[in-house]
Amino acid sequence: MNQWLLAIRPKTLGISLVPVLVGSSLAWTETSQFSWVTAIAALLGALLIQIGTNLHNDAADFERGADTKDRMGPARATAEGWFTATEVKQAAYLSFGTAFLIGIYLAWIGGWPIIALGLISLTAGYAYTGGPKPIAYSASGELFVFLFFGLAAVMGSYYIQTLTLSLNAFAAACAVGFLAAAVLLVNNYRDLDTDRIAHKLTLVFHLGRKRARILYGFLLLTPFLLPLILGKETPSIWLPLVVLPWAVMLLQRFISTPAGPEFNQLLAHTAKLQLMFGLLLSLGLLI
Repeated sequence: MNQWLLAIRPKTLGISLVPVLVGSSLAWTETSQFSWVTAIAALLGALLIQIGTNLHNDAADFERGADTKDRMGPARATAEGWFTATEVKQAAYLSFGTAFLIGIYLAWIGGWPIIALGLISLTAGYAYTGGPKPIAYSASGELFVFLFFGLAAVMGSYYIQTLTLSLNAFAAACAVGFLAAAVLLVNNYRDLDTDRIAHKLTLVFHLGRKRARILYGFLLLTPFLLPLILGKETPSIWLPLVVLPWAVMLLQRFISTPAGPEFNQLLAHTAKLQLMFGLLLSLGLLI
């Protein structure tokens, strides 16, 4: 069980939690509409899609030769021999299938827009490392994360509560999506050398390390401008600024630390920053 827990990459699952929290909190703030059952279903669906994506990525990277003994990241279930690639893929399909079942309830609530969003999200989760041209092996990985763990997840969570959309939901989705993309950028920056050997030509490969550091700074700091855009007059909306010094510290470490195993900790801290930002933003919206 511990090996399966490691396989789903629990430290990254906040990327799914945050957009549902933010979208649901904003829905309550703007419209006073909120359903706990719907919010929990949306959260479980998002988590299961990410878990399925993580598991399929684990098996697919091993089969494509991206996970070798020279890899600097945390242990991967298939590469370590804990499970076969077939077993890990079966677990991924089980996760995707359970998310689909939850999506039936959400589709009943939200209608065709939620049906479309759910099917596209499931397909994208598989296509991230599946198919002839996996998203993870191209320069569009960070864009994928921004779209699905930012725009789609936040605005979808807002819509399922209100059956409407707003510009504030879009702005909040961008902020959450930027931080989620920053997490993947750290991962790809760390793995650049081994990814290049496996022909996994990510955005970092195309940008180079110098420009990737600039992009990391943009993704990490831009979300803190969100309170200015939302226009909520209560001081509580500025709560996310509590973690701004932490973001600046992470940027300094990213710039000054050579790519290597030290980036494992930087990756985990970037994911925690996104989680704390989302929790503080949600709290600021509610009080």
